Amino acid sequence: MTSEDDQLDTRDLSDSTLSEIIKKVRAKTPARLLAGRSGPAYRTKTQLELREAHAAARDAVRTEFDLIASLGADFVRNWSVFEVSSQATTKDEYLLRPDLGRHLSEASRETMSRQRTIGNDLQIVIGDGLSVTAVAAQVPPLLPLLTEGAKLREWTVGQIFVIRHCRVGILNQIGELLKPQVAVLLIGERPGLATAESLSAYMAYQPTVANTDANRNLISNIHKRGVSVEQAAERILNLAAAMMKTKTSGYQLREELLSVVRSEITR
Repeated sequence: MTSEDDQLDTRDLSDSTLSEIIKKVRAKTPARLLAGRSGPAYRTKTQLELREAHAAARDAVRTEFDLIASLGADFVRNWSVFEVSSQATTKDEYLLRPDLGRHLSEASRETMSRQRTIGNDLQIVIGDGLSVTAVAAQVPPLLPLLTEGAKLREWTVGQIFVIRHCRVGILNQIGELLKPQVAVLLIGERPGLATAESLSAYMAYQPTVANTDANRNLISNIHKRGVSVEQAAERILNLAAAMMKTKTSGYQLREELLSVVRSEITR
């Protein structure tokens, strides 16, 4: 490589001749594009950003969910949120035994039997999943949009609760115990180096213990630089309406077909 090439690789990419192009590209994606380099290595700034992102991802996975600390006292009080748990008793057990995260503990089943209302149109459940950070960042602004939208559609909404050490498959038990028309699990996604704040919404029509991933629908990447909470709420509610209309969910119900379903619903 020539000295001229070295200068090109290490020059400041905020240079006025490149800044507008870089801004437009970076606005489209959180990926670290056009970051520059020093010889074969990342620049110091980029390397430090990567280490910071990796630390945030590790913290998101390892942090134990705490109802008040994660969601806030006002949120818990206003929504009367209560907490149950899967059969995984510790974070380590949860990470090593995914199967335990798909089933409620016996004590949690008893708690739900005392708290529950059965047969609602919509049952929203919050799960810590693999990112407590995502739950804390996205659920408080998203939940009011979902419940307000449900009320406008004159749907009944079950009591909202949180499941600690939660895996997606626990939706099946929620369906068996609470028998909603549509169950929605808001759960923290496995964090990456782009963000640790990404939430997913897994949905199923009348889920049962026989359900698999093929029976569920997913809206993922709910965060500031992905799907906004406003967009997510609209998509979740539209998808729930389509499930109630078609009485199905999963691979048979794709979002690109929802415009047709919505037109039928409004007739």
